[in-house]
Amino acid sequence: MKSVYALYADGGSAQQAVDRLRAAGVADADITVISSAPMEDFEFSHLGGKSRLWYVACAGGLVGFIGSTWLATFTEQNWPINTGGMPIVAWWPNLIVMFEMTMLGALVATVGALLVTAGLLRRRPAFYDPAVSDGQIMVGVENPSEKTARAAERALQISPNVTLKTI
Repeated sequence: MKSVYALYADGGSAQQAVDRLRAAGVADADITVISSAPMEDFEFSHLGGKSRLWYVACAGGLVGFIGSTWLATFTEQNWPINTGGMPIVAWWPNLIVMFEMTMLGALVATVGALLVTAGLLRRRPAFYDPAVSDGQIMVGVENPSEKTARAAERALQISPNVTLKTI
């Protein structure tokens, strides 16, 4: 079994299912909730809300800054031009290159992290049900262990009219 999930018509039922999954011992990182509309009023909309993307962008910017500073000073020192007694390394013109490469490093790191964290480089299709496009809310667990799968099935079946699906 690759995943177990159920579809709910409203946010209250979905929140109840998430609470029951937590009570069954399923970690927040393993719970998947997909909705076609924003659900900020419910606590489940904040699952997985913490991101390290800011740190990745800063690291990319720092790499771009250090790389461009090294490149500009290395180039100016290894091909010196007689500047009439002025310093060989000219910082004011170098600031343009340093700024642009800092921004390029931050952007490339951000786009790379976005591709990885959004799952756009997956080989297999994403965990999804087409009924979500029709307004249903999907709550489930992807790749559960055998013990977790049984507990998740019981937790997701909050009422008789809920259809439980496994893939």
